[in-house]
Amino acid sequence: MPPRRPTISQTKKPRQARSAELVAAILEAAVQVLAREGIKRFTMARVAERTGASIGSLYQYFPNKAAILFRLQSDEWRQTTEMLRTVLQDRERAPLERLRTLVRAFIRSECAEAEVRGALDSVAPLYRDAPEAREARAEGDGIIEAFMAEALPGVPQTTRDTATDLVMSTMAALGKEFSESPRSDAEMDAYADAMADMFCAYLETLGRKGGWPTGGGEPSPLRPPAPVWSR
Repeated sequence: MPPRRPTISQTKKPRQARSAELVAAILEAAVQVLAREGIKRFTMARVAERTGASIGSLYQYFPNKAAILFRLQSDEWRQTTEMLRTVLQDRERAPLERLRTLVRAFIRSECAEAEVRGALDSVAPLYRDAPEAREARAEGDGIIEAFMAEALPGVPQTTRDTATDLVMSTMAALGKEFSESPRSDAEMDAYADAMADMFCAYLETLGRKGGWPTGGGEPSPLRPPAPVWSR
């Protein structure tokens, strides 16, 4: 028989303001322990100590440390999904301007949360197949697919799917690698802009193949505003 996985659901949900504040304090303490101690030294006792609450209080809401880690990961999924929705569904801006904004926000997020995200990645097998994980992936995928359909309406679905996979997987891989070292704001923005330039050029090429204008001074519906340095 395969080994039994630990329970990752909260023991109970907070129903009062005081309970909600305690859960928020537990999660904040958990982030601090992960950042300072790492996953190998992450324990319920250390979280309780940093929270300033009894370990029994933790067990009222979380049956084990896996449940705390899963809650942190679930919160990260929701934040990522909200970032995708806020940026990619902003139809006041051209598609590639949105993509550039997304890359910048993503790189800054990766760098700000590098230590905690690395710790969560190390225990990903505990919750990779959880219903919440599948739902988060499906919601995020839907937002991205809708954006690509809007950005590349004349491009075949299979090509859009390839573009989606290439852009998102490259952004995730390069963002993770880049965030492994401390970075200044200027370094983050320069790296994000270079990555966005690459993605924008790729999507514009696909757009032209799909029937967007290629000359005569007529602007592409995809094209973002000119970079600041060229104005």
